[in-house]
Amino acid sequence: MTSHPIAGTWVAQFPGLAQLAPELHDLLLARSTILAAPAGTVLFGPGKPPEHLLLLLEGRVRVQQMSDEGRDIVLYRVEAGESCVMTTACLLAHDDYSAQGIAETDIRAAAIPRAVFDRLISASVPFRTFIFTAFARRMSDLFMVIEEIAFQRLDIRLAQKLIELSRGAGRVRATHQQMAAELGTAREVISRQLGEFQRRGWIGQARGVIDLLDPGAIARLAAQEGHGARP
Repeated sequence: MTSHPIAGTWVAQFPGLAQLAPELHDLLLARSTILAAPAGTVLFGPGKPPEHLLLLLEGRVRVQQMSDEGRDIVLYRVEAGESCVMTTACLLAHDDYSAQGIAETDIRAAAIPRAVFDRLISASVPFRTFIFTAFARRMSDLFMVIEEIAFQRLDIRLAQKLIELSRGAGRVRATHQQMAAELGTAREVISRQLGEFQRRGWIGQARGVIDLLDPGAIARLAAQEGHGARP
């Protein structure tokens, strides 16, 4: 049995690239570099042009944007095995970034130079399919974020976010300001709602830490279907 040329390379982490022609796979490997960055590194920011498409191999990246009121809003996260569609959009439009990407953990990523990206987009149907499939999926996610901010009750969204960020550990390490950025609202609103959760005995709070004391109650609220902001 002849092994596929992709087998054993970092490209294998991205199933959508499995159909790349051998010469394009070789080009991708020859021209791309592997980058590493510690947690907290700002990978890109507003007003700067993208030089590479980053395909995340390890770790997690948070992409956030500042609102007109000066509040950070988390748009999405990039996990290992995914690409950053903000970078994709800027590469396709030859435009600068309008958002910021921050490494939430130590990361490793494959950096595909702009020239290679342009060649693959024009020459490879599998590469175009890989890029636009990821783009369409992320756009759907962003529409859901917009719908949640506009229509869903904040207490439900906060409960969902606490469950998500705790990752089963029963604790969220985040400030009220960071939670506000996650949910696209003001810090004061989050502080008030967390205070209500604490009054009910669902959570405990310390500086930069939220302990889930009654995760079952929080999960039941998170599972509710609710629309419209609660006063």
